[in-house]
Amino acid sequence: MPLANVEELVKGILTGDRRMIARAISVAENNPLEAQRLIAAVYPRTGRAHVVGLTGAGGVGKSTLAEKIIHEYRRRDKTVGVVAVDPTSPFTGGAFLGDRIRMQELTGDEGVFIRSMATRNYVGGIAKATRNAVRILDAAGKDVVLVEAVGAGQSEVEIVKVAHTVVVMHAPGLGNEIQAIKAGIMEIADIFVVNKADRENAAKTATDIQGILQLGGKEGGWKVPVLKTIALTGEGVAELVDKIGEHRQFLQSGGGTEREAMRIETELVEAVKDKVAEAVFFGLRKREKFQELLKKIIDREIDPASAADELLRKMGID
Repeated sequence: MPLANVEELVKGILTGDRRMIARAISVAENNPLEAQRLIAAVYPRTGRAHVVGLTGAGGVGKSTLAEKIIHEYRRRDKTVGVVAVDPTSPFTGGAFLGDRIRMQELTGDEGVFIRSMATRNYVGGIAKATRNAVRILDAAGKDVVLVEAVGAGQSEVEIVKVAHTVVVMHAPGLGNEIQAIKAGIMEIADIFVVNKADRENAAKTATDIQGILQLGGKEGGWKVPVLKTIALTGEGVAELVDKIGEHRQFLQSGGGTEREAMRIETELVEAVKDKVAEAVFFGLRKREKFQELLKKIIDREIDPASAADELLRKMGID
């Protein structure tokens, strides 16, 4: 995409043009070089949206609750951007579920922009381009950006690198109560939601989570609440949105300063790693030794890790 088109996209993003926003997110997914120029241009206009991450194991009702959350924000006259991350289709490479299937009622609302995004085998419950998609929606003036993670369970901790407020969902009766209270997923939660609260054992599930939280606690003074919802009816959703607002106020009052600094540092380190790896790999592919080692790996004469060590030694990198 030529630079002139990037400039056109930037203008469209800043004016809230839905077509341009959609094209910009496609650039973020498919064209890393142009995506960098695009994000560099809109970055000064980011930082105003509150980013809410919604995660939890498959079957807890994330999509249904996400839809109700969006409706609640719209009732409060807030604009909403949504990045719904789905598993990758093995046939098309795209998302398995499209936004028109999951949230049909919302697609005609000018105050809501929904984008489904495939993980493309990126681990952690989100896609590699999710962060940039969030920035595009932020720059477009959305008050809230909701990121719905894919639903892989315990591995979904990458969402904490994107969201200001992380909502971790659980539901009773799924046979994974013990899994829900393991350390990894517990530590990222700012708010816990026990969905399908009309089911048997919902109260026990909430009590179990509260008990684990009391053992560990949350650093920085924020007491992680455990809320109950019934996403199908919308029960408890208003209280959840209220609590998200309270957490935002907590962060704005200084409670999230250290966490934000850590998020930015992590992103900078990841960016440096990507750039270094890209530069090193580009240089390696030009070398005759690279092709020789590639053939040896194919012939099972050397393993990939040992071949990498040998290449890096040749470049003077220990």
